Amino acid sequence: MKSRFFGAVGALLLASGMLVMAQTAGPPPPAMPAADADHNGFPDFGYKEVPGWGKLPNGRKWGGISGIDIDRDGKSVWVFDRCESADDGCATNPNLDPILKFDQNGNLVKSFGKGTIVYPHGIYVDAQNNIWIADGLAKSGKAGNVVRKYDQNGKLLLTIGEFGVAGTDPYHFNAVSDVIVGPDGAIYIADGHDQRTNGRMLKYDRNGKFIMQWGKVGADPGDFNPPHGLAFDKEGRLYVADRSNNRIQIFDQNGKLLGIWKQFGRPSGIYIDKNDNIYVADSLSNEMTNPGFKNGIRWGKVSDGKVVGFIPWGEYNAIEAVVTDDAGNIFAGFTNTLNFRKFAKS
Repeated sequence: MKSRFFGAVGALLLASGMLVMAQTAGPPPPAMPAADADHNGFPDFGYKEVPGWGKLPNGRKWGGISGIDIDRDGKSVWVFDRCESADDGCATNPNLDPILKFDQNGNLVKSFGKGTIVYPHGIYVDAQNNIWIADGLAKSGKAGNVVRKYDQNGKLLLTIGEFGVAGTDPYHFNAVSDVIVGPDGAIYIADGHDQRTNGRMLKYDRNGKFIMQWGKVGADPGDFNPPHGLAFDKEGRLYVADRSNNRIQIFDQNGKLLGIWKQFGRPSGIYIDKNDNIYVADSLSNEMTNPGFKNGIRWGKVSDGKVVGFIPWGEYNAIEAVVTDDAGNIFAGFTNTLNFRKFAKS
């Protein structure tokens, strides 16, 4: 659900204090292009599922997956799994690790987090290869409502929020959905999952101190329903998957609205790679919710906003997360259909 730009150079600048916390984005993104005659008529460029990729141990089965990201090596994949459950998260299987790392061959090489996470939702790997997670709200009413930062071995480094406690102030969340770290080290949190919870973006400094927030539940420009996924482009612009409003909203780093895109469908997950290619997972479009759009993965270029590719997927309420590795393979997380899949060019 993220972007891959703030690597070694960014880490060096952060360490030397050369990046300014008040940094904003560059020029506005392109305006939304003219509507395509067929929102689903794009080629799949030969992408096919790689059967059985991602091997779980001891007969374990996949749970719902709305959070995946690529390690800084550009090959390994981090998966935030709901412990064999769809809607209740890991509350019913607390002895399973929800945070999983797979190497480029699909072998599980690391796992952690058992007994500490209720509802896996968003995951992000930062420039220092730290792992950030958003622990949201399960339909059973159980909630984590925290954002956490770990090192690669599962050592807890930072917590924002109060575990199991919902709220609307800057240090309490209600159904937090995603987290990402910006080019200056600031932390951005998407708080909310539907109209009954919060619908806002929050910004913190790198130590977790609150800076600002913007947005509310609604459909006006700058509002959210909900802010379901996050990504940054090379210019430092923040892309928010505003799912039930059928749009991506684009902001600068101080919450100023720069643009709105609707050409990628009803976005659950969003990812921008090193080359400014944007990938969007659409799990909920149909003729009632988003006429003319079907479920699947759409992608294009940030530079012009045009959709160029589409992997259709017939299962409704399925694909919620998407990322790509440096080789161009596409990985997708599935929620209600409980799966994790790799797509490679045939």
